[in-house]
Amino acid sequence: MTATTRRIAVATALTGAALFTAAAPALADDGHAAPPKLTASTLEAAHEAATEPATLDTLSRFFAREGAVSRKASAPRIEGEAVPVRTLSAAFVAGKPGAAPSTLDYLASTAVSSDGQKASLWTLPGAGGSGDWQVVNIATGDDEARYVAQGARALPGGTVFREPQIDAWYVHDGSRVLPLDQDAKAAVGAKGATLDAYRARVKEAYGDKLPGSGYARSGKAGGYGPDAAGGPATGPAPAPGPVTGPAADRAAPDRGTSPALAGAAQGPDTALTAVS
Repeated sequence: MTATTRRIAVATALTGAALFTAAAPALADDGHAAPPKLTASTLEAAHEAATEPATLDTLSRFFAREGAVSRKASAPRIEGEAVPVRTLSAAFVAGKPGAAPSTLDYLASTAVSSDGQKASLWTLPGAGGSGDWQVVNIATGDDEARYVAQGARALPGGTVFREPQIDAWYVHDGSRVLPLDQDAKAAVGAKGATLDAYRARVKEAYGDKLPGSGYARSGKAGGYGPDAAGGPATGPAPAPGPVTGPAADRAAPDRGTSPALAGAAQGPDTALTAVS
């Protein structure tokens, strides 16, 4: 499933005053949003946010939105633990010494309905450093958990990440990058590439489109203009209420090409400008 066909509930499928309120992010020294930290306690906090009664109630409406199952009968449950979701690092693209290929964006939990529908809950730290996490988005499918599991099988001990500009999923270790989907295979070949070769490829593709570049300032092809410079979105998201009408069927924008959506799940090192 490509990002353009994966429907995003927060942006389209649910209506009302406030579904989830995006957390005000902690700031790094440069004033941009600091990426979340991955620890046992944050994984547990993300899981707790996903299993809260209010979250499950919203999920019941989400799964019932197209009439395949009733809200009461949907009986949503959270399957497994939260998984880390990482995105191609701008510092890596820029060739910064020692930069990791990817940066942690958010944690994702998989929800399942009684009729087998799946959804991914995106979670970020809450405001004020309380240690609580908040669900900030719901997306159809289980891409995040599925690719993390696939990557663990393909390269045990490796790190799974996504290149949002082409909606490609990979797993890497200290020397190589392996593809996890067809988009990634088209980019690096079925057998993958060395880490150095992958760095050279993304530098050539995106090196002139990093935050602060003229391309990004112009806002071209989903670039980040002056008013969308980076960091998680901090305003209220759309909200729980009846799920009706064609909005639920609207295709979601590519996460790599929508500044508003990408900003909701990106730290300062992942705000790469998408390519048209």
